[in-house]
Amino acid sequence: MEVGAENAKAQCDERDSDLKPSEAAADAEAQRPTWGGRLEFILASVGYAVGLGNVWRFPYLCYRSGGGAFLVPYLIMVLLCGIPLLFVEFAIGQYTRLGPVHAFAKICPLLKGVGLAIVVISFMFSTYYNVLMSWALYYLFNSFQATLPWTSCNNTWNDVGNCSSGFPGNATHLQSASQQFFDRRLLEKTSGIEEAGGLRWELFGYLLLAWVIVYLCIFKGVKSTGKVVYFTAVFPYFILFALLINNVQLPGAKNGILYFVTPVWGKLFEVKVWVNAAAQVFNSIGIAFGSMISMASYNKFDNNILRDALIVSLTNSFTSILAGFVIFSSVGYMAHIHNLPVEDIATDGPGLVFVVYPEVLSTMPAFQLWAPLFFFMLLCLGLDSQFATVEVGVTFIKDEFGPKILRFLKREELIVLSVCIICFALGIPHITKGGIYAFQLMDHYTAVVSLVFLAFFEVVAVCWIFGVSRVSLMVKRMLGKTPNIYFRACWLLLCPMLVLCILISSVVQYTPAHYGKYTYPVWADGLGWGISLISIMWIPLGAIQEVFNNKGSLLQRLQTAMMPTIDLDAVDFLPEKQNLENPASERLFTSTA
Repeated sequence: MEVGAENAKAQCDERDSDLKPSEAAADAEAQRPTWGGRLEFILASVGYAVGLGNVWRFPYLCYRSGGGAFLVPYLIMVLLCGIPLLFVEFAIGQYTRLGPVHAFAKICPLLKGVGLAIVVISFMFSTYYNVLMSWALYYLFNSFQATLPWTSCNNTWNDVGNCSSGFPGNATHLQSASQQFFDRRLLEKTSGIEEAGGLRWELFGYLLLAWVIVYLCIFKGVKSTGKVVYFTAVFPYFILFALLINNVQLPGAKNGILYFVTPVWGKLFEVKVWVNAAAQVFNSIGIAFGSMISMASYNKFDNNILRDALIVSLTNSFTSILAGFVIFSSVGYMAHIHNLPVEDIATDGPGLVFVVYPEVLSTMPAFQLWAPLFFFMLLCLGLDSQFATVEVGVTFIKDEFGPKILRFLKREELIVLSVCIICFALGIPHITKGGIYAFQLMDHYTAVVSLVFLAFFEVVAVCWIFGVSRVSLMVKRMLGKTPNIYFRACWLLLCPMLVLCILISSVVQYTPAHYGKYTYPVWADGLGWGISLISIMWIPLGAIQEVFNNKGSLLQRLQTAMMPTIDLDAVDFLPEKQNLENPASERLFTSTA
């Protein structure tokens, strides 16, 4: 065994010697841009973590899982899973100063496919997530009319015999005017995914506008994004607080809030509630999407990532709870107006912000003010998340192919433009008349199925193979002190076990994708699994390739593949202590490409 370990170490050293950077590569690393200030990084991270899911997912999940009692498992999961994993992602990005692909290739060559899988899933996510921004823009521009178009059943798109100007309640044969506006005007929805229908040219224009906005905000990298987030990350809080102050004064608001927070303590004994809490924390913060690693890679080496992880995680949780009060105060108001139970109005997903809340806004005093502000808030929430997701792909291209591509494109801005154009083109199928079915299929198999598997392997790679001791050493070199026993215990045992529980629960409770009452055909579910495998397959392929390229017996190859290529024994990491006369020494971590 000792001989095998020595051979593996020798191969690792040989591999490191092959990775000696050229002076040009060293210069490129030394010139890697950084955030203009610590606040820019915090705001960008908060903007990414706080997204549409905080508004349309958490409040509904909270009231369905025990109301105020759900906050107990939720906050416990924030402490045991959310903060430690966000801290470790920040550490990986800031220490290596690389995107997820090259960072994982260095900390765990055996599971280097995790990094590529992260980039693939983020790329797929960015192709359809901006479709939501096109919907928000559509509602935003329509909200400037004297009469909001989703309040009446007398429009050309309405099915008058099947339309109700309010919520139909138990009259299941009726649809609300706002539901028909969403289905028959915005989407012009067909009967199923089998019927694609034509292109929705209005949405095509709004999707193009959304991508133009994204490009203009990120084309200069962190230099431009860091300035934009001062507005996009902060503005939604002004609107949320303004809506809350307005909503609590409406009749019925108290009943809605009580419905949201009243604890049902018996729910705490249901395993599913705890799994839902862990999954909500995981998905809301954005673990395993690679965005936090990419954004942290533009930090200065000694930035206080522990402080940042605490701020981002707690702000994200606070926003979710704040959004719950905003949403359910308005839902209680609607229940009061239509004399319906709250549960007949409460829902989750896009239907909450594009069907229920537009109806709420139309009945509010001064709706001409609140409607545009609400949809502009949705646009800001979504754009922040989109910035960070697109940045994952851009960072990968710059790290992997930067010098080669720049020989042809000449400017980094054109790399960003190319990524935006490709994502825009791949998003077009989601704005056809049957596009909502493709959207729901992509979202289910990308943001639910793939992400759970990917998160598990990321945690295994970092916490078990790379090891808690190495992670602690990385943190010590950046912050000057070793993480305390709380973080080490979470990384070693609690985080992997919680993620494993989420994975097992997701497999056991798996249900095929559906949209409302529509059930997808078998071929569509097969296509969904194919979409999921596009990202997941890189994990075993990367492991096979790494083992195959190493030398020795199978055991020796595995030992070599599990050895990190990061030089954790080096000293004088800080830029001001590096030898500026030797550019090669400045680039401590090199691309494996």
